[in-house]
Amino acid sequence: MGDGQPWYESAFGRGYLSVYPHRDLAAARNEVDHLVRQGLSGRTLDLGCGFARHTLALAERGLDAFGMDLSAELLEHARVLETEAQSRASIRGRLTRGDFRHLPFRAAVFDAVCMLFSSFGYLDDGGNARVLREVRRVLRPGGTALLDLMNTPRVRDGLVPRSVTERGGFRLREDRKLTEGGRRVEKDVCLESVEGGPPRMWREDVRLFEPEELRALVKRSGLRIERLAGDFDGRPLTPEAPRQLVWARAVTV
Repeated sequence: MGDGQPWYESAFGRGYLSVYPHRDLAAARNEVDHLVRQGLSGRTLDLGCGFARHTLALAERGLDAFGMDLSAELLEHARVLETEAQSRASIRGRLTRGDFRHLPFRAAVFDAVCMLFSSFGYLDDGGNARVLREVRRVLRPGGTALLDLMNTPRVRDGLVPRSVTERGGFRLREDRKLTEGGRRVEKDVCLESVEGGPPRMWREDVRLFEPEELRALVKRSGLRIERLAGDFDGRPLTPEAPRQLVWARAVTV
């Protein structure tokens, strides 16, 4: 923090994996199973893939899966994931590093683009709109855009200002607050080894979206929301739902 980099360039190193150990391949397989049953198919881009757990799970389900992320460290860890998983599928040669605002793909080459585990909303409103326009550009007409977002009422009502936990030889301190009138949530993370050494510190800063805001933003980007869900299993979106999943379609001009 404070090094002049955008937060999303400094946050997603190897320490990030220690904060979210439950976000593993097993969880990704379960989530992808739900998504495929609800119609996700074809050539799919896992945008914001991190260490590619969803990319591999998509490939295992027979989708023509590709992944992209900005973090070189997390993409490097994807090699470890594939080796340890001993999967029947492979994502070798299918991962790309790049900026979400400038996707290195031709127009209309994907049947679906997924942004999972709150990987949309990192930028200001103009930047977020640019990301969605790029998503629309690389989707074929009628293709699917899927956004997995935090459920705004649940985050606002249940925000825990500070938590401290210990696991796996690390002590994790997380300080959270709402900013911009409740439109963004910030989390300052400090990860320390219980054996000593300098702590790793970073910030996460993500936009919170109300459904009506999303509808307007998605529409301006050339997409149309088809349905909203409260989790991967397709349950209704309520204020208490765990997630906010947005299923949108690329509008045919």
